[in-house]
Amino acid sequence: MLLAIWPLGTAQVQPSETAVNSAGGGVLAERLAHWPDWSLPAPLPRPGRRDLVYPDSFEGSWEVRSEEMVPGSAAPLTYRVRFARNQRGELVGDRAFNAAQVGKALLGPQLLAVANDPANPNRQLASLRGELSLESTVVGRRSQAGPGGRFIADELALQVVHGPGGARISRVETLTRYEPAALSPGQPVRLHAMQWQATYPSPENGLAAVPLNTHSFNLDLQQVSTPPLTVPQGQAR
Repeated sequence: MLLAIWPLGTAQVQPSETAVNSAGGGVLAERLAHWPDWSLPAPLPRPGRRDLVYPDSFEGSWEVRSEEMVPGSAAPLTYRVRFARNQRGELVGDRAFNAAQVGKALLGPQLLAVANDPANPNRQLASLRGELSLESTVVGRRSQAGPGGRFIADELALQVVHGPGGARISRVETLTRYEPAALSPGQPVRLHAMQWQATYPSPENGLAAVPLNTHSFNLDLQQVSTPPLTVPQGQAR
């Protein structure tokens, strides 16, 4: 869905969860069926400089409520995301805006700004207090549409934290499955999503890896506006 900016600490690998209903078929359904026993390399082709394209029904701005699926976890987060047309007319996530919204919800004033790389939609740079910056680049991606408006996407990002003490490198895989929510007449358009995320060590330790930690989330998205939007090339605060 977006490049996540998570707290910079580490966590333990969570216990295995019950089987996930992957519904549908293909490579991503098989990937999901193995959660949380993921490993790298993952079946995710390199994206080049093409962005993740979403179904037309995602266009506009959405209010998101995100809750981690672990008893006793932190309070749910709320933030906004938006999907807009790029120069090719494709519907994509506004990555700088979306990452800034998630980052503010997680880190508060520690996050200063998020900037897009104008030459590569898959690369963003977040500036943080304390002379820190987080460089995120999507290095693997696969997506597919399913029956009933379902959409599933998996991205692997290389994340580099730059700071006075040097660089810390990790890889973050995020698989998200969206589907339309059941609605009553007159209700706002909503989407329900489930998201699974695994953090792996630096590729300097070898391309093959198992997760350092895993997280899973319930996401509820409510559409708040549907004006025609275009993806800006600058930065978001």
